[in-house]
Formats: sequence, C-alpha cells, structure tokens
Amino acid sequence: MSALLYSTKVTAIGGRAGTIKSDDGLLDLPLALPKALGGKGGATNPEQLFAAGYAACFENAVIHVTRAAVEKVKDDDIIVVATVGMQPNGAGGFALTVALDVTITGLNQEAAEEVVAKAHAVCPYSNAVKGNIDVAITVATN
Repeated sequence: MSALLYSTKVTAIGGRAGTIKSDDGLLDLPLALPKALGGKGGATNPEQLFAAGYAACFENAVIHVTRAAVEKVKDDDIIVVATVGMQPNGAGGFALTVALDVTITGLNQEAAEEVVAKAHAVCPYSNAVKGNIDVAITVATN
C-alpha cells in the first residue's frame, strides 16, 4: 500500500440526533433524523453528508481525468448531483443506494461517457463502495 495522502478525524456524539465535529474544527454541525424517517428534521444527516462528499469527490475525479485528455474541460463545466437513499436490506438492517447524475459541458456524449467511466475507476468513493453499493450513473452533455 502507498503512503497515506490525507487523513481526517470526525467525532460523532448522540447518533443521528447528535453532533459531529472535525478535529480541526472546520466541521461542527448538529444532526437530525430526517422527517421522512420519523425525525424532526431541521439539520443535516449522514446521508446528506455522504452525498455531498461523493458528489464533490466524483467531480474532482472527472476533473483529474480530463486534465490528461486532449479536449480540456473547465472545472465549472462539470456538475455532479449525488442522490443517496436508504432502504431495508432484507436482513434486519439497512443499505444505501447511490445515483450520480453527471453533466459535462463541452464534450460530446461518447467522450463524456468515457471520461465518467474513467473517473468512476479512480474516485476514492467509487472504489470504497465497489461491491457493496450499486452506483447508477447517468451522463449528459450540454
């Protein structure tokens, strides 16, 4: 295994109705169970945080892949929308669902799909969930 490039630490207290705080203090948020799951809502939740992290990381993987491509794509020409859901897993627990909607301006459909496939292969989040969560990916161009 290669040398560690980055590490962060976040402490959760109180579960889904508690708080989260990173060791550097940049992340310091209350959590709430979503209304859809019978909670009060009004604060972020783990699924939103996962969706935000996956969307940003995947977009950066697309940027990374396009840096080596002949057709350059500007960072702002890439939009990734991550949808994360939760469902029963049939064994008394729960499973996550993930859908990534990727839009790239300035590439044709074939080139955009090739870039996104390469990004899916290098994205740390995609690699982390591989074999555990089916990630549905749609690609569009402008």
